[in-house]
Amino acid sequence: MQDKHLYEYAVIRLVPRVEREEFLNVGVVLYCKKENYLQVRFQLDLEKLSILSPDLDIEQLEANLMSFEKICIGSKEGGPIAQMDIPSRFRWLTAVRSSVIQTSRPHPGLCKDLEKTLDRLFTELVL
Repeated sequence: MQDKHLYEYAVIRLVPRVEREEFLNVGVVLYCKKENYLQVRFQLDLEKLSILSPDLDIEQLEANLMSFEKICIGSKEGGPIAQMDIPSRFRWLTAVRSSVIQTSRPHPGLCKDLEKTLDRLFTELVL
């Protein structure tokens, strides 16, 4: 019988006008300490984004979301944050901030398959 993994996840939110606190879920970041696992999935729905905020700089937004990916995989292009250990990277990515890209508070869970869980959370919370 396969052990269950304790994991944490946070939803990545786009908050085009921080003062209005309206947001659109655009991704999920999932972390498991035991498995040394940190992955992100994101997708921009350009139609929804144009309705929520027609003046958004989509190229800049995509670049910022790609930095999440670079930090998760520990890429040198992710800068000094990407060179930290995995728990520190997850904590940095999910730190409270008042910017256009924010994350929910981390939530815990148990699963047998981290990839399937990331896919399920992404489907349920973003798509």
